[in-house]
Order: sequence, then structure tokens, then C-alpha cells
Amino acid sequence: MKSFVIFKSNSNPFLKILSLSSFYLQVFLFLLIYVHFSFSCPPKTLIFPLKTQILRSPSKLQFHHNVSLIVSLTVGTPPQNVSMVLDTGSELSWLHCNQTTQNNQPDPTKFNPIQSSSYKPIPCSSPTCINQTQDFPIPASCDSDNLCHATLSYADASSSEGNLASDIFHLGSPDNISGLVFGCMDSIFSSNSAEDSKTTGLMGMNRGSLSLVSQMGFPKFSYCISGSDFSGLLLLGDSNVTWLMPLNYTPLIQISEPLPYFDRVAYTVQLEGIKVSGKLLPIPKSVLVPDHTGAGQTMVDSGTQFTFLLGPVYNVLRTEFLNQTGGVLRVLEDPNFVFQGAMDLCYRVPLGQNNLPNLPSVSLVFTGAEMVVSGDRVLYQVPGEVRANDSVWCFSFGNSDLLGVEAYVIGHHHQQNVWMEFDLEKSRIGLAQVRCDLARQRFGVGN
Repeated sequence: MKSFVIFKSNSNPFLKILSLSSFYLQVFLFLLIYVHFSFSCPPKTLIFPLKTQILRSPSKLQFHHNVSLIVSLTVGTPPQNVSMVLDTGSELSWLHCNQTTQNNQPDPTKFNPIQSSSYKPIPCSSPTCINQTQDFPIPASCDSDNLCHATLSYADASSSEGNLASDIFHLGSPDNISGLVFGCMDSIFSSNSAEDSKTTGLMGMNRGSLSLVSQMGFPKFSYCISGSDFSGLLLLGDSNVTWLMPLNYTPLIQISEPLPYFDRVAYTVQLEGIKVSGKLLPIPKSVLVPDHTGAGQTMVDSGTQFTFLLGPVYNVLRTEFLNQTGGVLRVLEDPNFVFQGAMDLCYRVPLGQNNLPNLPSVSLVFTGAEMVVSGDRVLYQVPGEVRANDSVWCFSFGNSDLLGVEAYVIGHHHQQNVWMEFDLEKSRIGLAQVRCDLARQRFGVGN
């Protein structure tokens, strides 16, 4: 063989046999390592544009969203376009499925499993249905066709249900991921179906075994939301953003014991305190840690727009912010107006006023990291709400108690211009203040 012409004809035959054996052994070990890494390593880093969309779906809390973060991709064979709400607070990704067509034309807002040759429903006897749905808020069940049935229910009384299935998710050729499990939801109940039809479904990204990021095996993912045009980017895989600035990391809190009010697969961090314009508020540490029932965990949730704090903490923050804005902003004196059922500190700003005055910053202090909310982000203009010649702006922190939610929830409004890295491998979240529009340019992500 041409490969072995380096061996001289007068060399020792025994040594020649040993050399050949060593060569084949090296080839075998190389192939073994290659096969191992080919099947065990996650795909390379994938980058997606992240868009904001004004809509009212899906809502896990007792009010309607104004803005959600949208990822667009294709699913099935042949590929069908879908748009999914990025949600780090949910496990199961799902698509609104429709197995019929109107005038033989597919509904562009829904996924049609009949038209996908790679679509596979999951039987209720499968290990996926039996073992990997244990963290669902409502246990999976068997339908009349012995298929795995899932029901998702939210606090605003909206719900969706359908069957678990698998299909190919096209994440940019050649990175097509086959066999990803998702919910094919054919029954969706909502108070506003017209708004809900703007997206095809939801991309579950929490730490549960059936979340998209868990199934794909990525060690980490990141996203960044611009505060100027509200566009952003999503990175699946190692972001390698040392060119931005060092990330400050806060560890994820894990409790293995099941507790009634603790979400074990949420991204839970430890809130240490809150500052207003650098002043640390007098908040007892005991109210910032989960109690014996699990109530009081702090969750980072891209599927929620604003930030909500338990009543005692919210009231301290509200009082201090009100004191520091006295004489700067005019309070809306209307006890009957509470924005989205939880935000009761609102102000009147003249319609012709283009810029808000200098506002106190609010800092959420975590173990090892800090999230600073400054400028216009501490207030939110209520769409369509006008009083005489004034627009209405509300404090962008709300009272969890008014929603019946036993947790602190950090929403995506306060994550604008913050690089958010979810490091699953090291069980931590990294934060860094950054211009997300510049980050998009650096990664070459267009609109």
C-alpha cells in the first residue's frame, strides 16, 4: 500500500508488524474520538435576530403583555415558517397546530403537522412522556389515541393543550436538529385570539429536560435587547463576548426537594437588596429568600415584560422612588387606575414633552452581580392612556401580591442593554451593561 513506502525492504519484519499495528491502533482511536465528539458535542454557536412585537400572548401572569421577544425559524419537512416567543420561564416549546387548510392553502400563522413528513407524535407509553414531563405544572396524560397529551394553563385563565411530538427544527443549514420534542397545540383558549394569532407559539428555554436549550445540549445561551429600537439577538452556544466587557456572574439557586411554590427548573437567583440612586433600601434579608413553601424565589424571565416584587419589598421601593421624584414628576391621582393590575405608581407627563427629567436609578443587587435600571426604563408610557393634555407613565416595577404570584420576577423590560448569559454548565447567569445595537452589528445580525 502506498501509505507504507516509508518502510525499507531490509528492515526488521517484526518491527514492521509492530509499526503497522501501532498505526492501525492510532487510526482506530482517532475514529473512536471522532465518532464520540460528532455525536456528543452540541452544534456550533448559532445566532438569531431577536425582535420585539406588540401583542398580548402568551401571558403567564394575571395581565396581558404589551411586548414579547420573537424568534423566527422553520420547522418540519418541507420547512414551515414559525415565529416563537422566547421564554426562559417555560419548559415545553409549543406550536399552534392546524391539520386543515383553507381553500387548500396553509394557514401561515399555524404549523401543519400533516404537511411535514418528519413529524412524529409521541405515545404516552414512551419514556419521554413518562419520565421527562415530571416538572410540568399539570402532569401529562393519555388521550384516546394513546398519545402523550399536555395541558398548559396560565394565571390569566388562558390555556393551550395538545399532543407531544417531535420534528426537525431548522436552525440554519447544516444545523438542522431532528427529533426535537415540542407541543403541537390544537386547542388554544385566550381572551384575545386576534392578538394571539400574531405568533405561532412559544420557545421554552428554562432548565427542564424538555426545554429547547436542554434538548439541544448547549452549555450556555445568551441574548441582548436593544433599548433604542428594541431589536436584539439570541445566541445558542458559547458567545465569547470578552470584547464587550467582563461579565459579572450570579449563581443559580437550586432546591432539589419539591416545594409547592418553588419552580425547580426556573432560572432562580438570589436577590440581595435594592438601591435607589445608590441608596440601599432597608429591606430585611429574610423576605428576599424563599420560605419553607418555596414562596419568594427570584426568577429571571424573558417571557414576562416587567419586574414584579413581593408586596413588602415593592412598598419600600415605591415609597423611596416616590420621595425621590417629588417635585420632578406629577403623580397621577387616580386610585382606580392600576396599570396591568399590579403597577399603581403612575405619573402625568405633558404630551408635548419629548424627554423625561432625570430620574432616580433602581439597582437590583444579586449575589455577585447587579442590574441597574436607569433613564426611561424606570417608567413605561401606557399606550393610549391620555388625561387632558398629559400622557400617563407608570413605574415599571409592580406588586406581585396584586397578581397572586408568590415570587419575584425579573422581566425583559429591565434587561434592555444588558448582555444576559445563561451558563447551564456552570449553573450561573452572567450580566454586563452593553449597547445591544452595537453588539448586533459586531455579530453581523441584521433586522
